[in-house]
Amino acid sequence: MTTEPTARDEPRALRGRALGALTAARARTALLTDAVDDGELTAQHSPLMSPLVWDLAHIGNQEEQWLLRTVGRKAALRPEIDSVYDAFEHPRATRPSLPLLPPGEARRYAAEVRERVLDVLDAAPLDGAGRLTEDSFAFGMIAQHEQQHDETMLITHQLRSGAAALSAPEPPVPAPGELPAAAEVLVPGGPFTMGTSTEPWALDNERPAHHRNVAPFFLDTTPVTCGAFRAFMEDGGYRDPRWWAAEGYAQIRRNAIEAPLFWRRDGAGWLRRRFGVTEPVPDGEPVLHVSWYEADAFARWAGRRLPTEAEWEKAARHDPATGRSRRFPWGDADPTPERANLGQRHLRPAPAGSFPDGASPLGVRQLVGDVWEWTASDFLPYPGFSAFPYREYSEVFFGSGYKVLRGGAFGVDPVACRGTFRNWDLPVRRQIFAGFRTARDV
Repeated sequence: MTTEPTARDEPRALRGRALGALTAARARTALLTDAVDDGELTAQHSPLMSPLVWDLAHIGNQEEQWLLRTVGRKAALRPEIDSVYDAFEHPRATRPSLPLLPPGEARRYAAEVRERVLDVLDAAPLDGAGRLTEDSFAFGMIAQHEQQHDETMLITHQLRSGAAALSAPEPPVPAPGELPAAAEVLVPGGPFTMGTSTEPWALDNERPAHHRNVAPFFLDTTPVTCGAFRAFMEDGGYRDPRWWAAEGYAQIRRNAIEAPLFWRRDGAGWLRRRFGVTEPVPDGEPVLHVSWYEADAFARWAGRRLPTEAEWEKAARHDPATGRSRRFPWGDADPTPERANLGQRHLRPAPAGSFPDGASPLGVRQLVGDVWEWTASDFLPYPGFSAFPYREYSEVFFGSGYKVLRGGAFGVDPVACRGTFRNWDLPVRRQIFAGFRTARDV
């Protein structure tokens, strides 16, 4: 029978892990918000995104509600702002009109919440006294929430105009001898364990572990590159309705889309804007900022298809030699810089074929990190799903309106990235750090 790994630690270790995760998230929040002046923090750079200052105070408000009030049973600090920072009450496009805390006050509020949360963490029982505190789940949930908003703020930085405000070293370039030997691999059919019931900080939509049976299929060893996608464009892919879902073709015609977001023509070639820098499109890098519709159209043009979510997870986690599901493609150990491009360490995907140390047992590269990967699947609950600790995290999004993305991009922190982690978005979304790889039937 296929099994999944156990990833539980002792309470003392989990307390330290929670402290480290919270501290790392706050350091990244500071980096993203200190990089620009107050005017940039309060501006709305795109109706698709919130002002950065909204995200900053929302992070503090969620931490106050869950860790101070719910776990710590402390009196509310700022109950009057709960409604202002309720993500479900106010769409992103309308948030600039709200009575938002100014930048200095937002920083002070988040800092005061954190100071009190550290006292709660010191005193909280982590030995099964309740589901929220068991294995420090609530603290891990809030660290993941902050890192997810950090990724959202990084997207806002990409959308803002003007000079570059962020910098990071370039990702390593693989030597020719390190590149995959084949363009695709055969993933054997059969059962495997999907999801998790043992990962301490896994969120509700990743649960529970259950068996899935997948037919054999071929999968790309790397994400689709800019160069490959450009071949689709040059073959008239954006103008040929044969490759498109009807609603996707209508959307690109309506908006005059002819290339990935942030690309523009430069004579016979293409340039792109990346965090305030304009540069030639790198043919060998995974394509980025494409919608599900664009990914699906490319796959059809290439005579292939997008993998299902179950196929993606089997390729990423299943070890054919042992029959067990790993935490990550490379094994059960946490991500390292040698295995995956995560955590905003670089501000771009690494070249396709990078990170041989992060390959799956079958030799598939970059399944974790670099780009979120669109799958063919709608965002649906697993058998036995139970919403926890609130319906609005996952349950209200289930259905055919959202497509699943897997793997995590360069802007995703390891705390919010697992072999079981599920992301989802509307199929028209292009501002997110999303690419894809393709599959085909045997």
